[in-house]
This record gives sequence, C-alpha cells and structure tokens, in this order.
Amino acid sequence: MRLDYFVANATTLSRRDAKKTISTGRVRVDGEICRKPASPVAKDTRVSLDDQPLSLPEERYLMLYKPAGVISATTDSQQPTALDLLPADVRHGLHIAGRLDADTTGLLLLTTDGQWSHRITSPRLKCHKTYRVTLAKPIDDFAITQLQQGVLLHGESRPTRPADVHLLNAGEIDLTLSEGRYHQVKRMLAAVGNHVTGLHRWRVGPLILDDSLAPGDYRELTAEEVTSVG
Repeated sequence: MRLDYFVANATTLSRRDAKKTISTGRVRVDGEICRKPASPVAKDTRVSLDDQPLSLPEERYLMLYKPAGVISATTDSQQPTALDLLPADVRHGLHIAGRLDADTTGLLLLTTDGQWSHRITSPRLKCHKTYRVTLAKPIDDFAITQLQQGVLLHGESRPTRPADVHLLNAGEIDLTLSEGRYHQVKRMLAAVGNHVTGLHRWRVGPLILDDSLAPGDYRELTAEEVTSVG
C-alpha cells in the first residue's frame, strides 16, 4: 500500500491533501520523516501524523435493499445512486460488490474490502445470484429447459452457463445464475420468447436479503455473514 493511500484512509484527508501533508514532513514512517507519497507501507509499519499514530479503520460490509429508480454507482450527477441512500459518514470508502440495473430491486452489497468483493464479482469464482422474475406471459416447460441448459444471447457467440429455475407460478420464477453478463436475466428471458416485467434479487451467494429491511434501508453484515462468502 502507498503511504498517501494509507494516510488518506486513516484520516479524513483527501488523497491530494494526504500527498501535500506527506511532502511537508509531517508524516513519520517507523520513526523517520518520510516525504515520498508513493513509499510502500506494510501491515506492521508504524505511521504517524504530527507524532500521533495512525491506523486504518476496520473493513466494513453492508447489505442494502435497493429500490427501483436508483443506480448502482458511487456518484452520478443526473440520477440518485445507491450510495446516496446512506448517511455521508457511512458511505465513505464504500464500493458496490455486484451491480443491479436501475429498475431492478433487491440485495446490494457494499464494502471497503476489495478482496471480499472480488469473491462475489469474479466470473471465475461463480458466485450464485438468485432473482425473483415476474414475466409478461406464462412460461412453459420447454422455455424452462432451455434456461436450465443455457441459451445463446443476442449478439453473443457463447451460450450462458446453465441456470437453476424454480417455478413459483406460471408468471413467476426464481432464476439462479453463476455469471453476470450485461442485462443477463432480461436477455435470457427474451431469448426464450418472454419478457421480464419485474426483477428482484434476493440472494447473493449464501447471503439472503434481510426481510426486516424496507426499500432504501441497510444494515451491517454480521461476522458470520462476512466469512460465509468465498
């Protein structure tokens, strides 16, 4: 980790201000003044600012019930974002682990831990996500079989991975995927001659959306939930 990144994350300074602070000689590394923002910092390195020891905050992990009309982004000048739903002091440093379309509701995970979010989003690790899909017309057995075997999406040369399909009623299914292509659920149903009218993600890996949360609400993950991923 770079020294300027460490100082910025251990204080309220921006990355730019952290660089300026380091260059003025206010930061010590293992007791010695260091003026180089790019200097490497190991886990056991002692860093201080104005002779006050610094330490990184603990990683944070949240689940958010994303409502419709909110985009999965940290900032946007035109539309409300998932991060806008959180208090300013909570959202600092968070990023989104696995996005949802603006009109899709449900479980959104946010964290400061890049390695943890990689275990959720990496295609190679095949983290399963389950969606409640409302359909424009009843789905038949042939379409279900196609989804279970994998379908070829428009404009692509490689079929989707096999999906798990649980029929709730003729117009509603639970669809579990192990990959995350662009608009994948909607495109898969279009490929079998149907149309998605409602989409709600309620599971990511072992994590299930807390039924006590209302749209727009969030909570911290428990330690057990965090370690269950991966």
